[in-house]
Order: sequence, then structure tokens, then C-alpha cells
Amino acid sequence: MMDHPIPPAAWSHPTSPRNPWALPAWGLALLSALPLLVILGSWINPAPEVWSHLMATRLPEVVANTVWMLLGVGVGVLLLGVGLAALVALCDFPGRRFFDWALVLPLAIPAYVLAFTLLGFTDHGGPLRTLLTHQFGPKGYWFPNVRSTGGVCLVLTLVFYPYVYLLARSAFLSQGRQLLEASRVLGLGPWGAFFHAALPMARPAIAAGTALALMESLADFGAVAVFNYDTFTTAIYKAWFGLFNLQAAAQLASLLLLFVAAAMTLERSTRGKTRYFSGQRSSGPPPLPLRGGWGWLATTGAGLVFLLAFALPVGQLLAWTADALAHDLDARYFALLLHTLTLGGLAALFTLSGAVILAMARRQGAGARRGRWIASLAVRLATLGYALPGSVLAVGVMLVVVGVDKTLSEALGISGRVLGGGIAGLLFAYGVRFLAVAFGPVESGLERIRPSLEEAARGLGASGGEMLRRVVLPILRPSLLTAALLTLVEVMKEMPATLLLRPFGWETLAVRIFEMTSEGEWERAALPAITLVLVGMGPVILLVRKSAAH
Repeated sequence: MMDHPIPPAAWSHPTSPRNPWALPAWGLALLSALPLLVILGSWINPAPEVWSHLMATRLPEVVANTVWMLLGVGVGVLLLGVGLAALVALCDFPGRRFFDWALVLPLAIPAYVLAFTLLGFTDHGGPLRTLLTHQFGPKGYWFPNVRSTGGVCLVLTLVFYPYVYLLARSAFLSQGRQLLEASRVLGLGPWGAFFHAALPMARPAIAAGTALALMESLADFGAVAVFNYDTFTTAIYKAWFGLFNLQAAAQLASLLLLFVAAAMTLERSTRGKTRYFSGQRSSGPPPLPLRGGWGWLATTGAGLVFLLAFALPVGQLLAWTADALAHDLDARYFALLLHTLTLGGLAALFTLSGAVILAMARRQGAGARRGRWIASLAVRLATLGYALPGSVLAVGVMLVVVGVDKTLSEALGISGRVLGGGIAGLLFAYGVRFLAVAFGPVESGLERIRPSLEEAARGLGASGGEMLRRVVLPILRPSLLTAALLTLVEVMKEMPATLLLRPFGWETLAVRIFEMTSEGEWERAALPAITLVLVGMGPVILLVRKSAAH
């Protein structure tokens, strides 16, 4: 037994030899910030001739399309997310228990998969148009133009509304029924109680979910490419591969960052400095029953959203897969699957290592005020990449790789690429983009480890590495597995970074989907798409279970 135990502040100071995590954490932070700094530095060489061409042709349309898309998706996710969350959390109607978890399932479907299944279902020759033509004749009915701003907004809304739904549902449930009952006692009707009490209390959660949905929409490349709808992500791709100008692509990427920063600022300013307090989730009176026609109307509305966002696209994919299985389930498919899993596994390994470093740096820097501030700043910088669209990150990583290649070639006296053309740049992009995904579960698991265990290990003479290997990592195993699964799925679904940075001939499931949908071969894209959907169900099931536990 130690007579004088070491106080936490003594061994957690970032400059102390007992805290070896601060320097690696800052190394990760600087590496993660490097692509962003390179993109912002691209304005040193502005390429005026390219910009005059873009201003005269594409840029006004790109800006207008992006603004309209954000407005449409923002309104859509607010209406669907908040409305469905209020129904499920505060009301009782037929099928409520099913929709409580089923309305989260659209998170398993990548936006570009829903986009091409919707087009394949509604295009000329698709099942819906064929049925309408058979019933009413070729000119006996009107059908909206799906390849439009409305179609893009519909797809992105159906994919991203669960962000708002989950956070708003949790906020409504945490309020309990007592808040609404108190409002009713004060003379407010059901609608008044909801709009004047429950909804304002849930505003921070709703704002956070909406900001997430908007940032995901800004980052989307696959869905807008399927609809041939030009936004900043497609403009970056065309500047890179159409104009063969990486600097112009970087400068377009920096403009897209302004929209991302605006979405983040909007979320923070919406919350402001206001604080919202509510009690724990209570077992108060049961949800408000919706009887008769109102109950079935609620069931129909929730069922229609579930049908459009999950059941219909999955059913269409299964039908296409059944038709194409005989000639698509071949050696090429398994090669695509192997490439995808290899990239996902390597990226998960790298991001898990970085997440452990960051989590340990924050934990051991928490004992002193200065150490806590330094560690938190390093973590914030290192996890900033998740807010960057994949296309933006790809441009920044490519500029970094090109610069490193040039420096190494000059230093070694060789010609050609040293890093370019391999998977190093792609793994770097994955690490920067998804480090935040792995960091969340790791930090959450680390918080459950009592400091007394670490102090006891130190008291027994264990070194930092031995304590990590024999105490921390075994306890963290469930959290590490969760972080690895989340990272693997995110890497498998990531399209723009993979498409822009992959080595020549190195295709993945997401790249195959892009190639087939670019040629209108919906059926040929079905098998890799249903594979991604099935894999994406894992994290969604974990999320549903965690939500149900709370």
C-alpha cells in the first residue's frame, strides 16, 4: 500500500512524463487539420481563367442548387422528424411500438442507393410507370418530374430525417407526460401544450438533428450525381476530372466549407445561451390515445414514410438482385467485397488507434485546468474531419499527398510518385474523416473505467504501456468492437473520397454502384447496394437497442 498516493493532477498534467498521450494527440490533431489548411491555402494561386469560366457557366447554378437543396431538406427533415417523434413519443396509435424502432431503419440505406432505386421505380419502364400506363394509357395520367430539385430534396429528406427523429424523440420522452399535464391544467389544449411547452423544450435537440441532416446533405455526392443535379460536390468532381485542375477543385471545396460552417453556426446560434431543463424520463400517465380515424391517420402517415424510405427501396433492390444474381454473383463481386472489407478493416485499425490516443489524452489531462483545456483542444481539432464532406477531404488529402511526393522525390533524387497511386492517401482520408466516429464509443467506454483501477496498477509498479495492455484495453473491448463496426460501415458506404482517391483498378462496392448508376444500369447496381444496406443494418440495430434501453 502506498503511504502517499499520487494526486490525479500530478500525473495528468500534459507536460508530465506520466502523461505520454498529449504529444501523440497533438500529432493526430495537426495531421487531421492539414488537409483543411492546404485547402484554405489553395487561394494563394487563384487560377483566374478557370474561375472566369466557372462564373460564366456553372457556379451560379451550383450555388442556387445548393441553397434550394438545403432549404428543401431543412423543411423536410423538420416536418418528418419532429412530427413522427411527437407521434411516437407522446401519442398512442395502432402500430406505435413497431414504428418506434422501424422509423430509424432508413439510416441503413445510403442516400445514393435510395436515389437510384427511386429513379428505377418511377422512371419510364419502371414498375410504377408501367402500372400507370397499363391502367390509364400512355397519356392518360400526369406524373411529376422526379429528376428535379424536389426529387433530390425528397430523397435526402427520407434518408436524413432519422437524425431529427431520434434526437427529438429522446427529448420528448425525457420530458415525461407531467409537462403536458401541467400545461393542460393551466388551460392549454393538446396542441397548445405541445407548441408552447414540449416543442420549445426540445428545441436544442431538434436544432442539432437538423444541423446534422444539413451537413450530411452538403456532403452528399452520390445522390445528386444520380439525379444529375449540380451542387458543390459534383462541381468539385468535375473541376478535378473534367478540367484537370486540382487547385480549382480545392478552391470550390473551400467555398463548400463556408456552407458547412454556416450550418454549424446556425445550430449553435439557434441554441444560444439558453438552458433547457427537464426531469428524467418518467412513468407518468400513458401516451395520449388517438382513437378512430385520427389513430389510423397517424398509422397511415408513419407507414407511408416507412414504405418510401425503407420498405420500397429494399424490396426493389431484392427484386433486382434476384434477377441479376445469376450473372452478378461472380468472382468480380467477391473481389469488390474483398477490396471494401480490406479498406474498412485497415481504416478501422488506424482510427481505433487514434481514438484510444485521444481518449487517453483527454482522460489524463482532466486533472488540471490547463491540461484539460489542451487535451480538449487537441481532441476537437482531431475530430473536426467528420464535419468535412468526403469530396472536400479528398481534395485536401490529394494536395497533401502531391506535396509530400514532390518533397520526397526531390530529397531522394527519384522521379515519379512515392505515395500517390497507393492506398496510403485513401486510408489517410478515412482516418481524418471517421476518427470522430471511433472516438465516441472509445471515450464513452473509457469513462466507465474507475480511476482507482489505474491508480492501483500504478501502485503495483505497472508502466503506462502495461497498464494500457492489461487493464484498459480488456475493459474497453466492447467499446472497441462497437467503434470498429461503426468505422467499417462508414468506410464501406463512403463514395466521394473513395471515388476520388482510390488507386487505379481498385474498385469497391460504392464505386461499383456509382459506375453502374452513371450508365443507368440499375439492376447491375442492386447486388452491391443490398450488400451495403445489410451491412449498414448492424449499427442501426445497435442504435435502436441503445435507444430502447434509455
